[in-house]
Amino acid sequence: MTRLIPFTLVLALTVAGATTQVAAQAGRTVQITGNDSLQFSLTTITAKPGERLTVVLRTMSMQPAAQMAHNFVILKPGANVDQFAMMAGMARDHGYIPPQFKDQILIASDMVAANEMAKATFTAPTKPGTYVYFCTYPAHFSGGMKGTLIVK
Repeated sequence: MTRLIPFTLVLALTVAGATTQVAAQAGRTVQITGNDSLQFSLTTITAKPGERLTVVLRTMSMQPAAQMAHNFVILKPGANVDQFAMMAGMARDHGYIPPQFKDQILIASDMVAANEMAKATFTAPTKPGTYVYFCTYPAHFSGGMKGTLIVK
């Protein structure tokens, strides 16, 4: 019976370690909403370098999808956010994601209308810094629908 206790303890520690490792791989979930005032509920998200994040975006709106929808986009370091946002406004047939700039995207959620939700999972950049996130629906970026991911 005394041999059973160390075995049980080792088994329990192994299971606990595996559970912690799975949780770390799953990452952290960030809840964010977009509204009719062209604002995200969070204007700053802080992450550790290489941290796994899942952004859950909900759109709170009283308007139909054709008039109001939101997404959540972060570009890779070095990408021109202003240029991307301008071209996105003309990419309606591509979900307001300009096809010629797809390789510049770190993460992009689906476009979601009133009371809809989208999830997008990504790994934060390994280089500490500040990264802009924004909505690519026409005029939302210029209207102020943006925030910053701070990796430190």
